[in-house]
Amino acid sequence: MDLGFTNVHVLITGASGGIGSVITRLFLDHGARVTAQYNTKTGVLEQSDRLHLVKANVTDAESVKQLFITAGDKFKQEVQILIVCHGIWVKDEVDLVDMEPSQWTETVSVNLFGTLLVAREFLRALRSPRQGYEPDLSKVAMVVMGSTCGEFGEKGHIDYACGSSGLQHGLVCTLKHEIVKIAPQGRINAVSPGWVNTPMAGSFSEDEAGSNKVINDTPLKRIAQPIDVANQVLVLASNKVSTHVTGSSILVAGGIPY
Repeated sequence: MDLGFTNVHVLITGASGGIGSVITRLFLDHGARVTAQYNTKTGVLEQSDRLHLVKANVTDAESVKQLFITAGDKFKQEVQILIVCHGIWVKDEVDLVDMEPSQWTETVSVNLFGTLLVAREFLRALRSPRQGYEPDLSKVAMVVMGSTCGEFGEKGHIDYACGSSGLQHGLVCTLKHEIVKIAPQGRINAVSPGWVNTPMAGSFSEDEAGSNKVINDTPLKRIAQPIDVANQVLVLASNKVSTHVTGSSILVAGGIPY
């Protein structure tokens, strides 16, 4: 199915991660030009003349600014679709009463503050594109990665839950009003997965009892794979099939009743 991504410039943060790398490959398969941001490793991303790898720190404003400058320079086109897929999650359960401020500061800094910086630079480049780099504003969309814990909370992970909730509710529900001031058809949505079989969830997948409980409690009787999340991201990013969808957070959790 043609989702309308041919020669559209997509920037993906956290593109080398378990979900981000699959999203990157899917956009390339659909003909997009992709700028793939990574922080520490390029992961398993294959080379392509439509793939531009950029190392950048999403918590540093100048680094984020340079990310968008180099992205535009590479394809002679400002970014039209932004996919926010970066994030950190501390695997150990720590109740708030025992949590060090450094933990929630780092998690919120990367997951929430970093997203604000990236979204701001995305909107600035759209509002004031460089000459010759003007994008097709009818394609503009943003999809952020939330989490089921942003909807329902998660014991021992209050830092991650607060950051996720801020993204999929506060940011999405506010930016849906602001993005249209720049791109009248611009949209923003969130994809909020439950447990996904990725390296970040490695400790959970190794817990056979915990995994079996989640599977048994899930109507679809399995844990999500990265492709399940990636497919939903592409659907929401497409102005062909999600033209009238904005300000929404879509759960990808197999129907589990948290």
